[in-house]
Amino acid sequence: MSKIALVRQPSPLLDDGIVGHIEKVPVDLPLAREQWREYVRTLERHGWQTLEVEAADDCPDSVFVEDTVLMFRNVAVITRPGADSRKPETAGTRRAIEALGGIAVAEIREPGTLDGGDVLKIGDTVYVGRGGRTNAEGIAQLRQILAPLGGTVVTVPVTTVLHLKTAVTALPDGTVIGYPDEVDHPELFDRFMAVPEPGSAVVCLSDSEVLMSASAPRSAAMIRDLGYTVTEVKLSEFEKLEGCPTCLSVRIRCRG
Repeated sequence: MSKIALVRQPSPLLDDGIVGHIEKVPVDLPLAREQWREYVRTLERHGWQTLEVEAADDCPDSVFVEDTVLMFRNVAVITRPGADSRKPETAGTRRAIEALGGIAVAEIREPGTLDGGDVLKIGDTVYVGRGGRTNAEGIAQLRQILAPLGGTVVTVPVTTVLHLKTAVTALPDGTVIGYPDEVDHPELFDRFMAVPEPGSAVVCLSDSEVLMSASAPRSAAMIRDLGYTVTEVKLSEFEKLEGCPTCLSVRIRCRG
């Protein structure tokens, strides 16, 4: 099975990115670019082939490519971002997906909105955050798209953070982890484990390895104690825009 990660270079306008739940502070663009490059190198060192989606320099938040598409089996669902300034981002992602070949494409249509950062997949269960960026119509459309493929959509209210995956992500074994103050309804998940600090999102690199932000060292230590290998990367400039490690790539597993 080949492992492909879609990524997108930071826009020169990154400092103009949208912030809604934290205080706006200046972004160091050269540092952001170096942090992005190290993130990409980390994926590559762990066996992922990175594929750059064409740049969207006029879209400040375009580096957060995860919000533009979600993958379920061999279907790519092109999203319709909730922020109007981000809607143009999806065109380049669609072209990248179509160029890969062998992937069916569906899409969320007006008046639905859906950000990929609001989608947490665990097996055939797809948790979707209902918050400021993803609306009820977007969730309804996603449910219609995924049901024939065997996917079950579970809606999760999100009120304290930007996206569902700002609050919770899942370890390779399916255990959902999150900082309790940011999780509205932990009881909606089959297995939930609290972590000691925010910013503890994980990217599953393999069945035994995860990538995390260096800003959550206590959570990283906790996850290592569960028997996982944890690679920490510095993502401070993206965290200033409510970003986390999952936002910066779309991981695609293709059967050869």
